[in-house]
Amino acid sequence: MFYRPVDGHGLSHDPFSAIVAPRPIGWISTRDGTDNLAPYSFFNAVAYRPPQVMFASTSAKADRPGTKDTVANIRAAGCFCVNIVPAALGEAMNATSAAFPAGTDEFEAVGIEKAECVTIPCPRVAAAPAALECRLTRLLRLPGEANWVAFGAVTGVHVRDDALLGGRLDVTTYRPLARLGYHDYLAASDLFEMRRPPDP
Repeated sequence: MFYRPVDGHGLSHDPFSAIVAPRPIGWISTRDGTDNLAPYSFFNAVAYRPPQVMFASTSAKADRPGTKDTVANIRAAGCFCVNIVPAALGEAMNATSAAFPAGTDEFEAVGIEKAECVTIPCPRVAAAPAALECRLTRLLRLPGEANWVAFGAVTGVHVRDDALLGGRLDVTTYRPLARLGYHDYLAASDLFEMRRPPDP
Protein backbone atom coordinates (compact mmCIF):
# COMPACT_ATOMS: atom_id res chain seq x y z
CA MET A 1 0.00 0.00 0.00
CA PHE A 2 0.95 3.67 -0.28
CA TYR A 3 -0.66 6.64 1.39
CA ARG A 4 -0.08 10.33 1.94
CA PRO A 5 -0.45 11.23 5.64
CA VAL A 6 -2.56 14.28 4.76
CA ASP A 7 -5.08 11.96 3.07
CA GLY A 8 -5.25 9.37 5.87
CA HIS A 9 -4.10 5.75 5.91
CA GLY A 10 -7.38 3.90 5.64
CA LEU A 11 -6.33 1.33 8.24
CA SER A 12 -7.93 0.60 11.60
CA HIS A 13 -4.85 2.08 13.35
CA ASP A 14 -2.20 4.58 12.26
CA PRO A 15 0.93 2.55 11.32
CA PHE A 16 3.44 5.42 11.65
CA SER A 17 4.70 4.67 15.17
CA ALA A 18 4.80 0.93 14.35
CA ILE A 19 6.98 1.63 11.31
CA VAL A 20 9.50 3.71 13.28
CA ALA A 21 10.21 1.00 15.83
CA PRO A 22 11.58 -0.12 18.17
CA ARG A 23 12.15 3.23 19.88
CA PRO A 24 14.03 3.63 23.17
CA ILE A 25 12.02 5.11 26.00
CA GLY A 26 13.27 8.18 27.80
CA TRP A 27 11.75 8.18 31.28
CA ILE A 28 12.17 11.90 31.86
CA SER A 29 12.41 13.36 35.35
CA THR A 30 12.22 17.09 36.00
CA ARG A 31 11.78 19.52 38.87
CA ASP A 32 10.14 22.93 39.07
CA GLY A 33 8.95 23.19 42.65
CA THR A 34 7.53 19.65 42.41
CA ASP A 35 9.28 16.57 41.05
CA ASN A 36 7.84 15.10 37.85
CA LEU A 37 8.35 11.80 36.01
CA ALA A 38 6.92 10.76 32.63
CA PRO A 39 7.92 8.43 29.76
CA TYR A 40 8.57 9.57 26.18
CA SER A 41 9.12 7.15 23.30
CA PHE A 42 10.19 9.80 20.79
CA PHE A 43 13.63 9.77 22.40
CA ASN A 44 17.18 9.08 21.26
CA ALA A 45 20.86 10.01 21.41
CA VAL A 46 21.82 12.55 18.75
CA ALA A 47 25.57 13.07 19.22
CA TYR A 48 28.49 11.20 20.77
CA ARG A 49 31.17 13.80 21.54
CA PRO A 50 29.99 15.63 23.49
CA PRO A 51 27.10 13.29 24.35
CA GLN A 52 23.70 14.79 23.57
CA VAL A 53 20.13 13.48 23.58
CA MET A 54 16.68 14.60 22.51
CA PHE A 55 13.07 13.78 23.20
CA ALA A 56 9.80 15.05 21.79
CA SER A 57 6.49 15.78 23.49
CA THR A 58 3.52 15.53 21.17
CA SER A 59 0.42 16.34 23.22
CA ALA A 60 -0.90 18.78 25.81
CA LYS A 61 -2.76 18.63 29.12
CA ALA A 62 -5.83 20.66 30.00
CA ASP A 63 -3.99 22.28 32.92
CA ARG A 64 -0.83 22.94 30.83
CA PRO A 65 -2.01 24.80 27.72
CA GLY A 66 -0.02 23.83 24.65
CA THR A 67 2.27 21.31 26.33
CA LYS A 68 2.83 18.91 29.25
CA ASP A 69 4.36 19.25 32.72
CA THR A 70 7.72 17.89 31.54
CA VAL A 71 8.24 20.54 28.87
CA ALA A 72 6.98 23.30 31.16
CA ASN A 73 9.42 22.21 33.89
CA ILE A 74 12.36 21.99 31.49
CA ARG A 75 11.59 25.43 30.11
CA ALA A 76 11.64 26.83 33.65
CA ALA A 77 14.55 24.85 35.13
CA GLY A 78 16.78 24.33 32.09
CA CYS A 79 17.58 20.70 32.84
CA PHE A 80 16.21 17.16 32.88
CA CYS A 81 17.27 13.58 33.56
CA VAL A 82 16.76 10.62 31.23
CA ASN A 83 16.17 7.39 33.14
CA ILE A 84 16.53 4.11 31.22
CA VAL A 85 13.57 1.77 31.76
CA PRO A 86 14.36 -1.87 32.66
CA ALA A 87 11.73 -4.54 32.02
CA ALA A 88 11.24 -4.92 35.77
CA LEU A 89 9.97 -1.32 36.01
CA GLY A 90 7.70 -1.47 32.97
CA GLU A 91 4.46 -1.31 34.95
CA ALA A 92 5.74 1.59 37.04
CA MET A 93 6.85 3.43 33.91
CA ASN A 94 3.43 2.94 32.34
CA ALA A 95 1.70 4.21 35.49
CA THR A 96 3.61 7.50 35.24
CA SER A 97 2.20 8.08 31.75
CA ALA A 98 -1.18 8.97 33.27
CA ALA A 99 -2.18 12.63 33.02
CA PHE A 100 -1.77 13.52 36.69
CA PRO A 101 -2.79 17.07 37.68
CA ALA A 102 -0.03 19.66 37.42
CA GLY A 103 1.97 19.76 40.64
CA THR A 104 1.70 16.00 41.26
CA ASP A 105 4.89 14.16 42.19
CA GLU A 106 4.68 10.99 40.09
CA PHE A 107 7.49 9.39 42.10
CA GLU A 108 5.28 9.56 45.18
CA ALA A 109 2.00 8.87 43.37
CA VAL A 110 3.30 5.64 41.83
CA GLY A 111 5.71 4.64 44.63
CA ILE A 112 9.04 4.99 42.82
CA GLU A 113 12.19 5.57 44.86
CA LYS A 114 14.06 8.70 43.81
CA ALA A 115 17.65 9.83 44.18
CA GLU A 116 19.25 13.23 43.61
CA CYS A 117 21.22 14.04 40.50
CA VAL A 118 24.79 15.27 40.92
CA THR A 119 25.27 17.92 38.23
CA ILE A 120 21.72 19.31 37.98
CA PRO A 121 18.96 20.15 40.50
CA CYS A 122 16.73 17.25 39.51
CA PRO A 123 15.59 13.84 40.78
CA ARG A 124 16.30 10.52 39.10
CA VAL A 125 14.89 7.00 39.35
CA ALA A 126 17.09 5.30 41.95
CA ALA A 127 16.58 1.81 40.50
CA ALA A 128 17.20 2.75 36.86
CA PRO A 129 20.12 0.79 35.34
CA ALA A 130 21.39 4.02 33.80
CA ALA A 131 20.49 7.70 33.92
CA LEU A 132 21.70 10.73 31.98
CA GLU A 133 21.77 14.13 33.64
CA CYS A 134 21.17 16.80 30.99
CA ARG A 135 21.37 20.56 30.62
CA LEU A 136 18.87 21.93 28.13
CA THR A 137 20.58 23.25 25.01
CA ARG A 138 17.56 23.91 22.81
CA LEU A 139 13.77 23.70 23.06
CA LEU A 140 12.05 23.85 19.68
CA ARG A 141 8.42 24.11 18.69
CA LEU A 142 7.60 21.74 15.83
CA PRO A 143 4.70 21.99 13.36
CA GLY A 144 1.51 20.67 14.93
CA GLU A 145 -0.75 21.55 17.81
CA ALA A 146 1.50 20.62 20.75
CA ASN A 147 4.76 19.28 19.32
CA TRP A 148 7.98 20.20 21.14
CA VAL A 149 11.49 18.76 21.00
CA ALA A 150 14.06 19.26 23.75
CA PHE A 151 17.79 18.78 23.21
CA GLY A 152 20.14 18.28 26.14
CA ALA A 153 23.88 18.01 26.71
CA VAL A 154 24.74 15.13 29.03
CA THR A 155 26.56 16.48 32.11
CA GLY A 156 26.50 13.35 34.28
CA VAL A 157 26.04 9.61 33.76
CA HIS A 158 24.85 7.05 36.31
CA VAL A 159 25.33 3.34 35.60
CA ARG A 160 24.30 0.66 38.08
CA ASP A 161 27.28 -1.56 38.96
CA ASP A 162 25.34 -4.77 38.32
CA ALA A 163 24.68 -3.65 34.72
CA LEU A 164 28.40 -3.70 33.90
CA LEU A 165 30.17 -6.83 32.68
CA GLY A 166 33.78 -6.85 31.55
CA GLY A 167 33.89 -3.07 31.33
CA ARG A 168 30.81 -2.92 29.09
CA LEU A 169 27.17 -2.10 29.73
CA ASP A 170 25.35 -5.43 29.44
CA VAL A 171 21.72 -4.76 28.51
CA THR A 172 20.80 -8.41 29.09
CA THR A 173 21.13 -7.76 32.83
CA TYR A 174 18.13 -5.41 32.81
CA ARG A 175 16.42 -5.83 29.39
CA PRO A 176 15.64 -2.21 28.45
CA LEU A 177 12.11 -1.55 27.26
CA ALA A 178 11.46 -0.11 23.81
CA ARG A 179 8.22 1.14 22.32
CA LEU A 180 6.70 -0.41 19.23
CA GLY A 181 3.44 0.67 17.61
CA TYR A 182 -0.03 0.63 19.11
CA HIS A 183 0.12 -0.69 22.72
CA ASP A 184 3.12 -2.93 22.08
CA TYR A 185 6.51 -2.93 23.82
CA LEU A 186 9.74 -4.89 23.45
CA ALA A 187 12.24 -5.98 26.11
CA ALA A 188 15.69 -6.21 24.52
CA SER A 189 17.51 -9.48 25.16
CA ASP A 190 18.37 -11.20 21.85
CA LEU A 191 21.75 -9.68 20.97
CA PHE A 192 24.25 -10.23 18.19
CA GLU A 193 27.42 -8.38 17.20
CA MET A 194 28.08 -6.89 13.78
CA ARG A 195 31.27 -4.94 13.10
CA ARG A 196 31.53 -2.24 10.47
CA PRO A 197 33.57 -3.20 7.39
CA PRO A 198 36.91 -1.46 6.77
CA ASP A 199 36.87 1.60 4.57
CA PRO A 200 37.41 0.72 0.88
